[in-house]
Parts: sequence; C-alpha cells; structure tokens
Amino acid sequence: MTVPGRVEAAHLLRSLDPPDWLVCHSRAVAEVAAWLAARTAARGSDVDRRLVETAALLHDADKALRPGDRRRTLGHGTGSAAWLTEQGHPELAYAVATHPVTRLADGEWFETWLATARPEDQIVAYADKRAGERIVSLDARFASWRRRYPRSGWDAAVLDAIRERAGRLEASVCAAAGVAPPDVRRLAWTAAAFDSADRGR
Repeated sequence: MTVPGRVEAAHLLRSLDPPDWLVCHSRAVAEVAAWLAARTAARGSDVDRRLVETAALLHDADKALRPGDRRRTLGHGTGSAAWLTEQGHPELAYAVATHPVTRLADGEWFETWLATARPEDQIVAYADKRAGERIVSLDARFASWRRRYPRSGWDAAVLDAIRERAGRLEASVCAAAGVAPPDVRRLAWTAAAFDSADRGR
C-alpha cells in the first residue's frame, strides 16, 4: 500500500468540499506534525514522515462528511478512518482513529496506547492538541475546548485527568523530537500542496 503524497492528500481533503475553518485547522495540524516528524527522524528514529503528514491533514475528514452520512454515526476519528479505508487508504486509519482528545478520557485505553502506539500515531494526536488554526500551548487549547464545549458531560476531575494525559503525550513526543513544547513549530508545505491539487482539479 502506498501512502498518499502531499498533493494527493490535499486533493482528498478538497474532494469533501470542507469549510474554510476545517482546511485551516487541518493545514496547521499537518504542518506541526510534519515539523515534529522531521525532528524525530533527524534524531535517528524510524518514523514514516509521509504517513504523519497525510494522516494529520486528513484527521478530521469526518467533520466534512455530509449530514446523514453513515460514517458520522461511528464517532469522531473512527468516521475519518472509515472514510479513508473506503478511499483505499487503510494504512492511515489507526493514526486518524486514535487522535481525538475524547480518547484520553479512558485512562486504561490511554495507558495501553501510550505504551504501544507508533511514533506516527503519537505525533498526529499531539499535533492536533497543539494547533487550532495556529500553534497554541496545551493549556490554551484545553481552555478553548472548555469554553466551546461546556456541556461535554465531563466533570472537572475527568477534564483534569484528560489534561494530565495530554501532558504525558506531549512529553513523549517532544522527547522523541528533542524539543521543548514552547519550541514546537510548523513545517510549511500545505500551501504548495493545495495549489497543486487545485490546479489539477
């Protein structure tokens, strides 16, 4: 199986006719993930940079599916994974399915995942937690989520546990990349990919 390249990934996202805010967020996540993957690879780790970039760009594909699409009923992340599998890209499914912050509510799941997840999976999940439409700290991202979803059904203790687990994910990814969290940056590549994809439409 061949992981889609940058232009094909941009074309796949465009095929869903996503709203502008989703494109901006997806681009930010993909560029943060690409930067982290490049830093991790430079330190000698075996990381599939192409998989990271493509999975990060397409991680929220289910948010662009039409209302009533059966894949929306699978839950966020799982719906994206199902769509990608049906598009012929099952190699992206796990990294996409396991990225949502809601996964961190399950402590037992998180412990197993953190111990067994590939670097690619961790990078995609972490990049999503650092990028809205620009890079922000984990604290800022979590504050935004609390404001936007005040009725998530989670009490303060659960939210605190989720934030603590996100911090452990951050420590793992940043250690592998050899960077401190405030030093995380973006590797600019998505504008060129979308330009090429749009010209080919």
